[in-house]
Amino acid sequence: MAIDLPAYHAILAVCKSYQATLVAVSKTKSVEDIRALYNAGQRDFGENYVQELLEKQPLLPADIRWHFIGHLQSNKVKQIAPFVHLIHAVDSVKLLQEISKQSAKYNRPIHCLLQVHIAQEETKFGFDEEGLQDLWQQKQLSPEKFAAAVLAGFMGMASFTDDTQQVRKEFQQLKTIADQWLPGGILSMGMSADYQWALEEGSNMIRVGSLLFGTR
Repeated sequence: MAIDLPAYHAILAVCKSYQATLVAVSKTKSVEDIRALYNAGQRDFGENYVQELLEKQPLLPADIRWHFIGHLQSNKVKQIAPFVHLIHAVDSVKLLQEISKQSAKYNRPIHCLLQVHIAQEETKFGFDEEGLQDLWQQKQLSPEKFAAAVLAGFMGMASFTDDTQQVRKEFQQLKTIADQWLPGGILSMGMSADYQWALEEGSNMIRVGSLLFGTR
């Protein structure tokens, strides 16, 4: 399916008005589709699967900023460490330690975001607010502990619901956490269905796929 250039430019204009970054979620999309959006000016692309990213990255321009936005296993960090721009879903201290290790090995800073579980749906990924606070107070997440990696901010996904108030409340919760622990950092929240609400609640990075590439 061809990319939707009018939608891309409209969403990009909204992002610029909020001084936010648009990450085009390109998982399952072809190299040709990604290149078409690149040619329109997009540079930030998000992938969910390591193998798919490894297949696409060598075939596309070197100045693309690759965002890994899916669940990442510690033993696969080394495969994307030489080139990944930002790892969004850091959901454990173990993963953060491995990112720091690989960052030092390749002598390049790897920026990463802590994933916080804010949605009502059950999930096994992401820190809960109470656990995150405990780790922070115990200095288990102090940036200086992971000097080779760069703890750049937070990410989260709101509940999949039409209840606007609930979604906004969850975004507000994550914004409060971000302001408390890493003020001024990256706050990655908002996807195709809710990015406008996320921006209004303080997001400075959104992850949009289906509105740009069509439904999967």
